[in-house]
Amino acid sequence: MTRKGGPARIIYDELMAKPTDERCPLCGHGIVRELDHVMPKSKFPTLCIDPLNLVPACGDCNTLKGDYEATCAEDTLIHPYVDRVDSERWLQARVIHEEIARLEFFTLPPAEWDDLLASRVHHHFERLNLGNLYAVQANRTLANIRQILTAQFRAGGETMVRDYLASEAHTRLAVQRNGWEGVTFHALASDEAFVRGAFLD
Repeated sequence: MTRKGGPARIIYDELMAKPTDERCPLCGHGIVRELDHVMPKSKFPTLCIDPLNLVPACGDCNTLKGDYEATCAEDTLIHPYVDRVDSERWLQARVIHEEIARLEFFTLPPAEWDDLLASRVHHHFERLNLGNLYAVQANRTLANIRQILTAQFRAGGETMVRDYLASEAHTRLAVQRNGWEGVTFHALASDEAFVRGAFLD
């Protein structure tokens, strides 16, 4: 959409201001920089200024999505303002115990979801490379809190570590149910080997 003055600019500004904290609604992490055309304007020019076809996005999501057009219902990406998928948890993570513990993200939709919605969420996750994006951020966070965890473990053992991680998870998941931060802390708190000191050098 053009950023010139007049009615078009008013619509542009309203759409860009919609996401909470300027957070990209496609990935839940990046900062909104531009408007993405849900249905690519190169193939659907009549929809190029339809507000429902315009979603604020970060540069990475807009680039990864490109002129993507689904070839079947299962491959239709999630529309953040039409498909209300964040009322329940579908994003999960697990701790991979290697020389240095790391996190791996995956989709696990609720059992009551139909197969079509579950497939769409998974395809959205894969198309926008969200697993890698979240893992990079989560593993950076893990490195940053390792010293805190070590001090807590030495002071109060696994109980103090688990309580800290669970509290951080609860706080973050209350704000963003499928955000990588809350899911990260929840996965760490739920991993018995981790809270028992797997993070120690």
